[in-house]
Amino acid sequence: MNLKNQRVVIIGGTAGIGFAVAKLALEEGASVLVASGTQQRVELAVKQLGAEAEGRVLNVLQEDRVDEFFQAADEFDHLVYTAGDMLAIAQAGTLSLKDAKQRFDVRYWGAYLAVKYGQQKIRKEGSIVLSSGIASRRPMKGWSLGASVTGAMESFTRALAIDLAPIRVNLVSPGAVRTELWDFVPEQERNALYREIGERLPVGRIGEPSEVAEAYIYLMKNQFSTGSIVVTDGGGVLV
Repeated sequence: MNLKNQRVVIIGGTAGIGFAVAKLALEEGASVLVASGTQQRVELAVKQLGAEAEGRVLNVLQEDRVDEFFQAADEFDHLVYTAGDMLAIAQAGTLSLKDAKQRFDVRYWGAYLAVKYGQQKIRKEGSIVLSSGIASRRPMKGWSLGASVTGAMESFTRALAIDLAPIRVNLVSPGAVRTELWDFVPEQERNALYREIGERLPVGRIGEPSEVAEAYIYLMKNQFSTGSIVVTDGGGVLV
């Protein structure tokens, strides 16, 4: 199976891994609809992606907006959810309940809403590809909530694969990847951090969005894959 003449909706598709997925999907012959929280990012992404790309502004935490987004969308073949925020390190017990719950907002509840309202527009033999992270498999000190969020996404994916069949539901679990989520760190410190993390990995470097995007494309194309968790982490879970 290829993606030629298929339509892919990518929530979080204007930057980082989501943008890389959009680029690869276009190269595979698909058309894409990308969504993000700011008009500026949407306009820039669509300009860079070209004529086969459309863009919409979407706040993934406003249920009525998510409903309206999918009501306005035509039928499509694949839903990809890569929207995320930086999961700040925090020791267990140091956050208020409100702040702890907020760690789930974009990555888990945003995905929940996208699936809730997007599933009705997915064509037969289509798929959903969600996102988590390797903290679920190899949590580090201060990552109890990050591990909880990513672990919840993996369980959610497996359950959805049963609930939504024959729509296929899979998930990509990236490790350390060079994306805009790290832009809050000054450039010199950021590059040093990339080197430090990369030197600990078996592959000797951190990942690029285009490399992780290949996993999303694979899961969209492989019609015999559902309930699968694909780890793309440069061997991070091994060390």
